[in-house]
Amino acid sequence: MLANPESQVLASAVCAWEVAVKSALGKLDAPDDLLEVVEKSGLTWTPVEPREAYRAGGLPMHHRDPFDRLLVAQALERSAQVISHDAALDPYGVRRIWT
Repeated sequence: MLANPESQVLASAVCAWEVAVKSALGKLDAPDDLLEVVEKSGLTWTPVEPREAYRAGGLPMHHRDPFDRLLVAQALERSAQVISHDAALDPYGVRRIWT
Protein backbone atom coordinates (compact mmCIF):
# COMPACT_ATOMS: atom_id res chain seq x y z
CA MET A 1 0.00 0.00 0.00
CA LEU A 2 2.82 2.43 0.81
CA ALA A 3 4.38 1.79 -2.59
CA ASN A 4 1.07 2.31 -4.43
CA PRO A 5 1.38 5.60 -6.36
CA GLU A 6 -2.36 6.19 -5.86
CA SER A 7 -1.97 6.20 -2.07
CA GLN A 8 -1.39 9.52 -0.37
CA VAL A 9 0.96 8.79 2.51
CA LEU A 10 1.32 11.53 5.10
CA ALA A 11 3.77 11.96 7.92
CA SER A 12 2.22 13.95 10.73
CA ALA A 13 4.07 16.80 12.37
CA VAL A 14 3.08 14.95 15.55
CA CYS A 15 5.55 12.21 14.61
CA ALA A 16 8.37 14.73 14.25
CA TRP A 17 7.48 16.20 17.65
CA GLU A 18 7.34 12.77 19.31
CA VAL A 19 10.68 11.70 17.83
CA ALA A 20 12.31 14.96 18.94
CA VAL A 21 10.97 14.64 22.50
CA LYS A 22 11.90 10.98 22.85
CA SER A 23 15.34 11.62 21.37
CA ALA A 24 15.94 14.43 23.87
CA LEU A 25 14.93 12.09 26.69
CA GLY A 26 17.33 9.40 25.45
CA LYS A 27 14.49 6.98 24.71
CA LEU A 28 15.04 6.99 20.96
CA ASP A 29 17.97 7.37 18.62
CA ALA A 30 17.02 9.41 15.55
CA PRO A 31 19.12 10.94 12.81
CA ASP A 32 19.72 14.69 12.91
CA ASP A 33 18.39 14.95 9.35
CA LEU A 34 15.15 13.07 10.05
CA LEU A 35 12.95 15.75 8.47
CA GLU A 36 14.91 15.65 5.23
CA VAL A 37 15.02 11.85 5.20
CA VAL A 38 11.23 11.70 5.47
CA GLU A 39 10.77 14.28 2.71
CA LYS A 40 13.21 12.50 0.40
CA SER A 41 11.35 9.22 0.96
CA GLY A 42 8.31 10.69 -0.77
CA LEU A 43 6.17 11.20 2.31
CA THR A 44 4.42 14.52 2.80
CA TRP A 45 4.63 16.29 6.15
CA THR A 46 1.21 17.39 7.32
CA PRO A 47 0.65 20.00 10.03
CA VAL A 48 -1.74 19.75 12.94
CA GLU A 49 -4.88 21.76 12.28
CA PRO A 50 -6.66 23.53 15.17
CA ARG A 51 -9.76 21.34 14.78
CA GLU A 52 -7.56 18.24 15.13
CA ALA A 53 -5.87 19.59 18.27
CA TYR A 54 -9.24 20.46 19.76
CA ARG A 55 -10.65 17.03 18.96
CA ALA A 56 -7.61 15.33 20.51
CA GLY A 57 -8.19 17.24 23.73
CA GLY A 58 -11.74 15.90 23.92
CA LEU A 59 -10.96 12.26 23.22
CA PRO A 60 -11.52 9.75 26.03
CA MET A 61 -8.39 8.51 27.75
CA HIS A 62 -8.41 5.05 26.16
CA HIS A 63 -4.79 5.76 25.38
CA ARG A 64 -2.62 7.77 27.78
CA ASP A 65 -0.10 8.91 25.15
CA PRO A 66 -0.93 12.46 23.98
CA PHE A 67 1.01 11.95 20.75
CA ASP A 68 -1.13 8.95 19.84
CA ARG A 69 -4.37 10.71 20.74
CA LEU A 70 -3.39 13.57 18.45
CA LEU A 71 -2.63 11.12 15.63
CA VAL A 72 -6.04 9.51 16.21
CA ALA A 73 -7.74 12.90 16.05
CA GLN A 74 -5.94 13.73 12.82
CA ALA A 75 -6.96 10.41 11.28
CA LEU A 76 -10.58 10.81 12.36
CA GLU A 77 -10.79 14.39 11.08
CA ARG A 78 -9.18 13.44 7.76
CA SER A 79 -10.95 10.07 7.34
CA ALA A 80 -7.48 8.56 7.14
CA GLN A 81 -5.89 5.35 8.34
CA VAL A 82 -3.15 5.11 10.94
CA ILE A 83 -0.21 2.78 10.46
CA SER A 84 0.41 1.33 13.90
CA HIS A 85 0.74 -1.95 15.78
CA ASP A 86 -0.88 -0.38 18.86
CA ALA A 87 -4.27 -2.03 19.45
CA ALA A 88 -4.97 0.55 22.19
CA LEU A 89 -6.00 2.88 19.35
CA ASP A 90 -8.91 0.64 18.34
CA PRO A 91 -11.47 1.91 20.90
CA TYR A 92 -11.39 5.28 19.13
CA GLY A 93 -12.80 3.73 15.97
CA VAL A 94 -9.85 4.85 13.89
CA ARG A 95 -9.00 2.72 10.88
CA ARG A 96 -5.67 1.15 11.76
CA ILE A 97 -3.31 -0.72 9.50
CA TRP A 98 -1.46 -3.34 11.54
CA THR A 99 2.30 -3.23 11.11
